[in-house]
Amino acid sequence: MKNKQIIESTYWRSLLIRALLVVGTISLIVWAMPRDKEANFKIEQGKPWRYTDFTAPFDFPIYKSTELVQHERDSLLKEFEPYYNFNKDVEKSQIAQFRKDYAEGIPGVPGMCVDLIVSQLHEFYTKGIMSTSDYNSLRADTSATIRIVYGKNASSSQVSHLYSTVGAYEQLFLNTKLADYKELLAKCNLNDYIMPNLSYDKERTETSREDLLANVPLASGVVQRGQKIIDRGQIVDDYTYTVLESYFRENERRQSDDVQFSFVILGEIVYVSLLIACFTIYLWLFRRDYYEQPRSLSMLYALILLFSVVASLMISHNVLHVYILPFAMVPIFVRVFMDSQTAFMAHTIMVLICAAMLQHPLEFIAVEEIAGMVAIFSLRELSSRSQLFWTAALIAGATMLINLALFWIRDDDITTIDYSEFNYLMLNGLLLFCSYPLLYIMEKAFNFTSNITLIELSDMNKELLRRMSEVAPGTFQHSIQVGNLAAEIANKIGGKSQLVRTGALYHDIGKTENPIYFTENQSGMNPHEGKTYVESAQMLISHVTEGLKLADKYNLPQVIKEFIATHHGLGKTKFFYVKQKNEFPEEPVDDLLFTYPGPNPSTKEQAILMMADAVEAASRSLKEYTEQNIRDLVDRIIDSQVDEGYFRDCPITYRDIQYAKTVLIEKLKTIYHTRISYPELKK
Repeated sequence: MKNKQIIESTYWRSLLIRALLVVGTISLIVWAMPRDKEANFKIEQGKPWRYTDFTAPFDFPIYKSTELVQHERDSLLKEFEPYYNFNKDVEKSQIAQFRKDYAEGIPGVPGMCVDLIVSQLHEFYTKGIMSTSDYNSLRADTSATIRIVYGKNASSSQVSHLYSTVGAYEQLFLNTKLADYKELLAKCNLNDYIMPNLSYDKERTETSREDLLANVPLASGVVQRGQKIIDRGQIVDDYTYTVLESYFRENERRQSDDVQFSFVILGEIVYVSLLIACFTIYLWLFRRDYYEQPRSLSMLYALILLFSVVASLMISHNVLHVYILPFAMVPIFVRVFMDSQTAFMAHTIMVLICAAMLQHPLEFIAVEEIAGMVAIFSLRELSSRSQLFWTAALIAGATMLINLALFWIRDDDITTIDYSEFNYLMLNGLLLFCSYPLLYIMEKAFNFTSNITLIELSDMNKELLRRMSEVAPGTFQHSIQVGNLAAEIANKIGGKSQLVRTGALYHDIGKTENPIYFTENQSGMNPHEGKTYVESAQMLISHVTEGLKLADKYNLPQVIKEFIATHHGLGKTKFFYVKQKNEFPEEPVDDLLFTYPGPNPSTKEQAILMMADAVEAASRSLKEYTEQNIRDLVDRIIDSQVDEGYFRDCPITYRDIQYAKTVLIEKLKTIYHTRISYPELKK
């Protein structure tokens, strides 16, 4: 009961982790998706329209250009009259003050001059006096007029008919009757009695200006929904350019509306969720081994998320061109660590997500899908790091070629081709060269092992393999033979041949600790003589545990450690076990003392290695290498492994096992040079 609860708890916990991974991926992608897509639609005035036929999706006005609207506003403002309030109290107070100050006359000046000055001041104040700064700013235009507000009424007046404070003072002495007494009058500071009686009415002026500018129409027409705006290949003339700009402007205004915005978000959530759900269902139905491994799921969703978010940020901030982003890295990494089908699915899902962010998605999909397929095809058999460089070069060439083909389809004039996109695709190819160092980072981050690493581990100059060839040459030769047999089987049944070959080289590495206890390394003396069967069995079993210790010491990948642990599974050291049972039938036998620690194989490759290892070792004991003897040996050993349930936990089929038998029989026949038996001549 307790074990059942633990299993259920583990199941629900793993399911929750997968659900959080999916929901988190969807949420981050939707969060990063650009909302304003205007910058992605490149309009080139005077050049052919590169995209599909464009029809108005809604009614929108044809907005005038900013320059035209500003020109019309400037024209109106030339006739605009600012408002000034007339204050009649200023005249009264200033003239009254003047008469009070000079009630007894001005020394040295005739008395009639006082009345003359008052008359002049009255004339100035009647016409209007402005501050010198306001007057000078308006006086620049000789035809400038203002609106003078007298209580509830207002009338226009030319600025040239008004006075500034300085101008009024100077005008005062232009009177011939006062000019003779200018020196005496200058001492009277008559400018103190000349004050502005026209004050700028800011509120009324600005209100009037806004009302005037509001009369300038921002649009010069309306485009009806469904109206054809431009066909692909048509030249973008001035009018069409204005219409397209108007569409983007109106679209931006609509996107700012809260209700519209909410539907945009909802659409993005549904779109991304469907794509991620389809990918998850694909893994669950066809790649259950990846679906059940958290590291595999994490890498797949992390790659889709990373490139989708980076593309979103580039598009949102209009940073470079989206083609510069090396999307083909996704199928490269997935192909190297997993398989071609999953690489294609992951790449397609990512491309479709990014395409929704663009205004011209079809060209993007075509270019990036070609890039992904070239990456997958060129890495069908990854055997050296130089292949990654060739892959980058092939992808760059293929994407530029498909882009050129799309240009030719849209326009047959080679002179109109925009070569800027080819520059971005070349940079994309250069960035793909970074796959080489990033491959190592991906291996360490998600605990994967690439074919390149496996090939490097297969180098016979590696310390562990060199040591095994020196201290345990029989085991070394056995491991090479097992690797060859296992690789042939893997090629036949669709397994990973390089993986199983490398695993075979290291599966018996633990025998280097006590090589003399294993028959392939013995030459005459048998150290098992004088030992009990239990002790001998434990010595054989120890090569698994010792092998795991060496694997930890030399930092071998986890996948290689699994071959070391599973190549005997939970099997028994049958030779000593049977000896113990036969010679001591009355004594109870502890089966665990004769059983390898396991576990049993959990992958197709581990099962292949178990079969090849057992058959190759047993084949050395055959007295006669006839085809029938080899066939009987292979059938007996593998059928025994099947009957004992060693392959129950791995995805290998009976069809695969039959193919494995056939390969083993044919290879052993070749190895031991079996020939037909020649009949003897009767006398």
